Amino acid sequence: MSENIIGPEFWQRVDGVINYANDQCDSSTPSEVGASTLFAASRFNAFLLAKSTGSPQNMTTEKERALEYFVGQFREMMTANIDDFIANYDKYMLPEPK
Repeated sequence: MSENIIGPEFWQRVDGVINYANDQCDSSTPSEVGASTLFAASRFNAFLLAKSTGSPQNMTTEKERALEYFVGQFREMMTANIDDFIANYDKYMLPEPK
């Protein structure tokens, strides 16, 4: 991700997914919603691998490389977001208005 220039459409998609997840917290626990979004991301990325490789055989060949890439990307993004929350904790964790 750091190699690409990120445009506004990227952030619009991110915000859309986060807003949907936040809305789901009205009827489910945040942990349940988090598990669902994590599963959805992995499912979609498996689809990307299938689409880019074109066959089960090629998917098998590329599986470890894809896992290394996606796990590495997740770790980088998660680290950056945790650091951001640490730096902005009071701002991000304000009580919700009633």
